[in-house]
Order: sequence, then C-alpha cells, then structure tokens
Amino acid sequence: MAIRTTKRPSPVKPEAPQRLSARDRLLAAADELFYAEGVHVVGVDRIVERAGVTKASLYNTFGSKDELVRAYLENHFRRRQARVAQILASHTTPRERLLAVFAEVEGLLAGSAFRGCRFISAAAESQPGEAGEVVAEKYRAWLWSLFTDLARAAGVRDAKQVGRQLFLLYDGAAVAARMDEDRGAAAKAVRSAAIALLDAAVPPKRRGRRAL
Repeated sequence: MAIRTTKRPSPVKPEAPQRLSARDRLLAAADELFYAEGVHVVGVDRIVERAGVTKASLYNTFGSKDELVRAYLENHFRRRQARVAQILASHTTPRERLLAVFAEVEGLLAGSAFRGCRFISAAAESQPGEAGEVVAEKYRAWLWSLFTDLARAAGVRDAKQVGRQLFLLYDGAAVAARMDEDRGAAAKAVRSAAIALLDAAVPPKRRGRRAL
C-alpha cells in the first residue's frame, strides 16, 4: 500500500526592509551632522559619505547645499509643530498648556542628546538671505505667535508683550543647553520664571474665571 506523505510548505521569507530613498538618507545624514557640528562646518563630502549616495544625487535632489539646509530645517519645523500640538492636546486649560511647553524643555535638557535649538544655531552661521536665516525666522515667528495666543487664552492683558517675554525665556533654555554645565537647574529656573511671569501678568479675578 502506498504511503501518502504530506509536503511541508516552504517557509515564507520575510520581505527585506525597503531601502530609504536618496532624499531620506540625505536628510537623515544632514539632521545628524548639521545638528552635531553646524550647517557650515559640515561639507557636502561628509554628508554624501554618511548618506551613502553620490554628490550627483545630492545636487539632483536638492540643487544645492543651501537647499538641503532648508529642507533639513523645514523638516524639523514640521516635527516641532506636530510635537507641540500633541503637548497642547494633552492638557485642558491654557495655563496648563503653556507650562507644559516649558515642562518639555526640562525633559529635553535632562538628556545628553539635546544640544540646543537647531534654528538658532543655523541662523547664527548663516548669511542674510540664506536658508538657515529664512527658516529660522519663520520658526521663531510661529513660536512667538504660539506663546502670544496661549498667554491671551490664559487671560493676560498685554498678550503680545508677555508672549514675547515667554518666547525669550524659551530661547534662554536653548542657550542653556549649549552653555550651562548644570542644565537641570537651568531648565527649572526657566520654568519657574515662566510661572512667575504668568502669575504676575494674569489678574487674580481672571485666574479664577479661567480655572487656572
């Protein structure tokens, strides 16, 4: 009598991960090198070597190093907007939302990977009209507008002025990330200053009405 044998199915090989495009690899390399060393210090040769592409790929994709700088900063700008939106959505009152933005700074300063604001660093290296300056100005205008809107929602009378003061405090935290040895103490000082500024700017009656 013939004996039937069951043929075992061949194991399915997992699909190989899709290789990143040249654009994505260049942006990843730029994000790492520009942030660690500076947009002008790092040359095209270093970027293409880290990305594993040719110079032709860089110029075909971005046209110039300055446009790569622009794409790098705009990419991070979008990430910051998304992150801040998450922070705001996770809190209820305007005061909580505003202070949560500063609380995030404490967390960032606690980590060794944070080396300050990409936009400030890029703008400091850039000539007038270069991408580093242009995108940094857009980012800072958005940040000032954010703090102004949050201050107004919290009941601040002169929201534009207080928004600018909060914005400067936020800048100070970015500088502390580069310059201060005790970054934790610097972060707490910045957040304490933000609380004091907000408490002084919001009249007591408004604080009660807005459930601060």
